[in-house]
Amino acid sequence: MNMLRIVAIWLTLGAAIFPGMWAPPSWGEQAGMNLTPADKQLLLQVARDTIAAQLKGKAATPVKVSSPVLEEFRGAFVSLHRRGQLRGCIGYIDAVKPLLQTVMEMAPAAAFQDPRFRPLQADELADLEIEISVLTPMRLIKSTDEIKVGQHGLYIIKGLNRGLLLPQVATQYHWDRQTFLEQTCTKAGLPSNAWKDSDTQIFVFRAEIFADHPPQ
Repeated sequence: MNMLRIVAIWLTLGAAIFPGMWAPPSWGEQAGMNLTPADKQLLLQVARDTIAAQLKGKAATPVKVSSPVLEEFRGAFVSLHRRGQLRGCIGYIDAVKPLLQTVMEMAPAAAFQDPRFRPLQADELADLEIEISVLTPMRLIKSTDEIKVGQHGLYIIKGLNRGLLLPQVATQYHWDRQTFLEQTCTKAGLPSNAWKDSDTQIFVFRAEIFADHPPQ
């Protein structure tokens, strides 16, 4: 039986995999999910409410799904920022659960289980920015010429090593294609030129990215 891995995605340099289970990537990169503004707002509110509930030691309030797209199985990451600094980022690489459920699980995971940070405190919620990245399925590429920096995220596998960087990371750091490949290899704990090796698998994917702003 295939196993699923929950991955902590670091939007700074460095690499680590959050403990969990692993499933191979889906095939067939697709276009965006056609999330409506209302869908995005609901997902962001659910993420914030779920974190707030856990801070109070309460269970999250059940959410009634009115949009079919929120019931689609999709990989997604929840990234938390506070005062311009990363505060946590965890998600599912593969589409293993409905999107709404994934966000409800990954939001508190990013807040309280990212091993790089101490658990979020109640006084941090007020100025916490939440960003959600909804992933398309992975597509194995044959040539690095297929990589579109600014549009694609990268996922590199070699042996037991694997590393992923979201599309916005290359944009944030103004990387070219080679640097993006090198940094993803570094993220996987591989030599920076490992992307050139014949046994290295390189996947691309896209992400629909949206964020809220800390409530005033």
